[in-house]
Amino acid sequence: MLDLISSTPVVRILVLLAVFAAVVAVAMAILTLVGRRITLRGELRVIASKGGASAAGPSTLRQTSGGAWTKLVDKIEASGVSLTDTKGDVLREQLRLAGFESPLAPRIYTLLRLVLVIVLPSAYVLSVLASGGVISFMQLYIIGSLLAVLGLYVPNLIVRYRASRLTQALTNGFPDCLDLLLICVEAGLGLEAALDRVSREMALSHPDVSSLLATATLRLRAGATREEALRRLADDAAISEIRSFSTLLIQSDKLGTSIGDTLRVYAAEMRERRRMRAEEKAHRLPVLISIPLVACMLPTMIGVLMLPVVIRVVRQIMPAMMN
Repeated sequence: MLDLISSTPVVRILVLLAVFAAVVAVAMAILTLVGRRITLRGELRVIASKGGASAAGPSTLRQTSGGAWTKLVDKIEASGVSLTDTKGDVLREQLRLAGFESPLAPRIYTLLRLVLVIVLPSAYVLSVLASGGVISFMQLYIIGSLLAVLGLYVPNLIVRYRASRLTQALTNGFPDCLDLLLICVEAGLGLEAALDRVSREMALSHPDVSSLLATATLRLRAGATREEALRRLADDAAISEIRSFSTLLIQSDKLGTSIGDTLRVYAAEMRERRRMRAEEKAHRLPVLISIPLVACMLPTMIGVLMLPVVIRVVRQIMPAMMN
């Protein structure tokens, strides 16, 4: 490989360009990360010196929303390449459920898919040419098409995987959230104060649930009604248990019933559902284990049991039949 690189000028230039691009990408990533940390530290100093977050809030949001991705997307779209997906609303909802809430997320997602569709077949072709191989037209067509399809669907699979992991984390952490909410309400806190307290308490154990409750608390403080904030909470989570929880709280607020009793009953129901899900997974294990058991152990057991018979047939019965 080294001899090929040193003896072929084209390959040497391609390798040098690849190394240069990698170094530039790493340097830009490090500079972006350092610049963002410096900006956040400066904003924190301003907040600490002024004693409030309202003066620096909007500028912080504008600065954190910008960056290298914004400039890259703007330059690509300015060149005439549209990164807007035809199903923009559906894509935006999928990315939001996966945890990508930035307004640039759909365009960055489309950009990554386009880049992977071009980069993966090109990397295959360059690797084969660098190793001195020859690519036929049929081989280039089949493998290039497979790599292009792979690059087109890999981001979609990653988004779906992250969405399922986030949904599972919210589902597993919400019963603990209900228990803490019940304790706070019974201690005399209002719903807004209880949501704020639980979001701060669960920041380390269940950060996704904490972020969901913190967003609902900020909406209440911004002037949204309790019904609107709870409905937005259910829409952000997109989980049936949290939708039922929001509906119960809205009905309790409208009818004037005790929120503590509502939380106590629903917390017990959520714990029962979590126990039933654990039992369901436990009951599925024997069925899942039987597949590798039959595929791997059964042929070995049959071979061990039949081997003495085969040896006896070969040593005794076969010679007798030959005579």
